Amino acid sequence: MTTMTALHDTHARDVRRFLRALTRDPDLAEDLLQETMLRAWRHLDTVPDDDSAARRWLFTVARRLVIDAARLRRTRPAEVSPVALEWIPSREDEIGAALAAQAVRTSLSRLSESHRSILVAMHMRGESTSHIAARLGLPVGTVKSRAYYAMRALRASLEDVAA
Repeated sequence: MTTMTALHDTHARDVRRFLRALTRDPDLAEDLLQETMLRAWRHLDTVPDDDSAARRWLFTVARRLVIDAARLRRTRPAEVSPVALEWIPSREDEIGAALAAQAVRTSLSRLSESHRSILVAMHMRGESTSHIAARLGLPVGTVKSRAYYAMRALRASLEDVAA
């Protein structure tokens, strides 16, 4: 029996139970258990030989992974649901297409200049976030953040215009 197999067989059930208690999500707990064991495998030379010390090492890694996962959820913006697209006309509906184009123009005009310029660059000119960031002298993260909030504002405005 290899060291990793023995480590997994001895401690996986308890680490899984610990992770389920911390996350209250069985799927997330399973993912974090796999990541814990993967880290143990990658750093097998640093895992203590003593069984109780190895257990503490695994629980520490698991706890840190839970903390990292919680931080990631807090820093990542919530996903925005897509706009109801029923009002967008078919290709044959010329009047509907004209009204939809006007709704988009109106909604774009309601955005701030910084939001509008990023959306136009990304979606109409096809520029990458890194290219936009370099052109505007902004960090890539700022461009991504502005694009996210601009799309959110555009969706809200389109829903108002379409209503």
